[in-house]
Amino acid sequence: MSDPVIAPMADVRKHLADVIDRAHRDETPTIITRRGKQEAVVIDIDEYQRLRELAERTEDAWLNRLADEAESEGLEGSVSLEEMAALLRSHHA
Repeated sequence: MSDPVIAPMADVRKHLADVIDRAHRDETPTIITRRGKQEAVVIDIDEYQRLRELAERTEDAWLNRLADEAESEGLEGSVSLEEMAALLRSHHA
């Protein structure tokens, strides 16, 4: 993946097809700014899906570690893995 291009929203609007082509063909993300502040990024769909899968695997591994630690400490006051996942997801929403 190449270093990202940083572009203001107005430029991205004018050249959206080029931004998408650059993300897909060159694997170059574009960071979109608004009033000088970084707001969003355009990346290739394959990279997005790879990042989502990585995040899910990382979250699953973390939840499994928490469950293993809780199990080793005993069951009193514990919640199920499903309950913990629901709590974490509601916290991130």
